[in-house]
Amino acid sequence: MASKKVFIVIPCYNEEKVIKKVIKDIKNEGWKNIILVDDGSTDNTLQKAKEEKVFVLRHVINRGKGAAVKTGLEFAKTKDADIVVTIDGDGQNNPKEIKKMVKKIEEGFDVVMGTRFKKKKNKIPTFNKLANKFANVLIFLVYGIMVSDSQSGFRAYSKKALKLLDLKMDRYEFDSEVIREIARNKLKYTEIPIDVFYTEYSKSKKQKQNLVNGIKTMVRIILSQ
Repeated sequence: MASKKVFIVIPCYNEEKVIKKVIKDIKNEGWKNIILVDDGSTDNTLQKAKEEKVFVLRHVINRGKGAAVKTGLEFAKTKDADIVVTIDGDGQNNPKEIKKMVKKIEEGFDVVMGTRFKKKKNKIPTFNKLANKFANVLIFLVYGIMVSDSQSGFRAYSKKALKLLDLKMDRYEFDSEVIREIARNKLKYTEIPIDVFYTEYSKSKKQKQNLVNGIKTMVRIILSQ
């Protein structure tokens, strides 16, 4: 891994309560090239991130999670990144698992997708399970690829994938759009089981997926064809 330029992208919106810990946990795993994209936060997320001395980018207005990830990916490309890992900014993901994602890219995969549904110990809310299953089926019908967690934002990308992915969507449908690009470009992909930590804090986030947002996401995916 030492020979590869690995960048970690953290999209976030109003995460002042946890963002310093998220960044520190990533640093503690040995990752130094960290890009935080503040998607128009109205709290102190931006200032707290700057205190951690990482690359900090900011959208003046809230554009959506997908837009924040795209900004991070584009910035990583300007730094000649070999591998980019995207991880949520609310503390739900486990930074210790970044290493195994990077390893999979080094083994020859173009995209590695974390899946929350292949670890029995993960206590996933019923709504999330049902919504994800529905989304997986829809993604298969639209794009022809069946995955177990089409909505996971914890992913890794090779330099080849970064060059080929043509991503347009700005909100939660972005995660599904990546799967379309995998199919379109015939990229080599895999899924690996990941931990997920649902806390009262993360479940209270208003911008997270809910029934209304889920329906909007599915409609956008269908209309984008």
